[in-house]
Amino acid sequence: MSKRFDFVVVGAGSAGAVVAARLSEDPSVRVALLEAGGSPPPVEQMPAACPALQANRETDWCYSADAGGVGRGLEHQRMMMPRGKMLGGSSGINYMAYVRGHPGDFDAWAAGGAEGWGYADVLPYFKKSEGLTPSDALVLDPEVHNEEGPLGVSVRKPVLPGAQAFVEAATAAGIRRGDYNGRDRLAPEGVVSLFQTTTRQGKRASTYHAFLEGEAEARDNLVVFAHVHVTRVVLENAPSGPIASGVEFRKADGTVDSVFATKEVVLSAGAFGSPQVLMLSGIGPRQELEAAGVPCQVDSPHVGKHLKDHLHVALAFPAPGAGVSMLEMGMSMGPDALRAPAGPLPADPSEDAALPPELAGLKQEAERRIAQWAATGESLVSSSLYDAATWYSTGLGDAHTHDAQIAVFVCGYNDDIWRRCLKVDPSYYFDDPEERLAPDAETILLLANPVQPRSEGEVLLASADPVADPDIRMNYLADPHDVRVVVSILRRALEIAEHWPNPGQLGPLLVPPVLAQRHGYQRGDRPSDAMLEDWTREFAFTVYHPTSTCRIGDVVDARLCVKGVQNLRVADASVMPNVISGNTNAPCIMIGEKAAELVARDHGVELRQFVGA
Repeated sequence: MSKRFDFVVVGAGSAGAVVAARLSEDPSVRVALLEAGGSPPPVEQMPAACPALQANRETDWCYSADAGGVGRGLEHQRMMMPRGKMLGGSSGINYMAYVRGHPGDFDAWAAGGAEGWGYADVLPYFKKSEGLTPSDALVLDPEVHNEEGPLGVSVRKPVLPGAQAFVEAATAAGIRRGDYNGRDRLAPEGVVSLFQTTTRQGKRASTYHAFLEGEAEARDNLVVFAHVHVTRVVLENAPSGPIASGVEFRKADGTVDSVFATKEVVLSAGAFGSPQVLMLSGIGPRQELEAAGVPCQVDSPHVGKHLKDHLHVALAFPAPGAGVSMLEMGMSMGPDALRAPAGPLPADPSEDAALPPELAGLKQEAERRIAQWAATGESLVSSSLYDAATWYSTGLGDAHTHDAQIAVFVCGYNDDIWRRCLKVDPSYYFDDPEERLAPDAETILLLANPVQPRSEGEVLLASADPVADPDIRMNYLADPHDVRVVVSILRRALEIAEHWPNPGQLGPLLVPPVLAQRHGYQRGDRPSDAMLEDWTREFAFTVYHPTSTCRIGDVVDARLCVKGVQNLRVADASVMPNVISGNTNAPCIMIGEKAAELVARDHGVELRQFVGA
């Protein structure tokens, strides 16, 4: 097989899969797509199975980071940083919220110099991807949606009572129900809705399923290299400056190989991976590269800098009748989810013949539920249980957008997920973890999320070893403004809880004992600002939204070309001039769509559809 291609795309994630699929629409163009992982496992398609894909080195890079001003209650005081490692990337492990962002986010990008990235410029690319299934459960602005695109977008079926109650509570608290991906997002007082999710018929719609699976991956002109770890971009010296001519990668057996691009290399390795590959290639801050033992080819001081991310703080409430228990979740996932050691069914299915009647009935119901989901997509497992949210302005700044998001998660999870995915010892967080995380416990989590943080982190090379994890420093809450905003949002979340439509359904706030003791808190007290800040510093979690480490204007230009290097672009979350005010997956897919058209126009590639000017 020839090692020469027109385009080499690094990373088959939320943006890279889109770039490769779109460019290969032209049969005269040869495209190589390189991915460190492989095909998604079958469990990836079940939306509720997100935790099974995290902390699993087959599907997750399993990064962790210096948490800066938070994380005191986390294992080793480090923040987990899950990143997808499979075809589809992080769109295969995320919680599937389809959120485009506030129009003002993109207009601010353009005003800051990112020409062509204003809201009117990017909206056609959002619409190009979207294949929306309308629902009576959603208020929709039809002018900004598309029902024909490859990316499944829908609302879960059935709507869960806890999610609907959250929408009603937020409405009672003064936030209007509407389309957060449409004109309703413009209201400063905010908008609340059930989530639009990247699902189709109750199954996950990652960029693998939407763009690669089936027709695209069968194309002769698209070659997918799976299970390869890209180590650097190959640069050739020329009188006009370095030229990207290909990439070097390490295969699963440890051998090193290369592929070459006659036209361009496109880096889509994400907000951690893309700056790391650039720096390993000698493109980055000269002093830092040389300290790590990497010769500097292009002194680009902003590579890896300006890292932004979203944090949220979980407020837990007992919610019988509104929350979803882990027993119900296990039942809906099928019999295998109920097997020992965690469940009541025997570990060995061959022992099922001797089940007592009550366990035989349990197994039969689990089989019925999983069959229903497979056939219809209508099931408890048809979403991640991250099912509704509100956005609004706190009034503390960032008037161009909403700076606050509050979401509801309708399950309290179990001991394993708290330890393995959240990195928290439940005995440190809950007054009675056996009761709070019992299989039949029903809990609601309200997630307070500042979505316009001013604190910036950075990504550094830990060493010149290309397979070493990057040194990720989040620097959360370094800017005092972020503390004021998160405390304000926590108070608003408590206000929404006070407006719960059935007051007896939501129990008292579950305050971690360490915080209650430290601040003299008694059940029913109004939490002090000091306690809410302490709660944030102790138990805030990433929302998995790293951006801006190769941002437009500093590392790349508005056409995503790397400054100082020819034939090299970056197309992923790292190019965002600032993080958007919401979940970041939809904008990453939009960036992939726009990048594909930018590349195609520059090289005469015939896409099936151009939507940009």
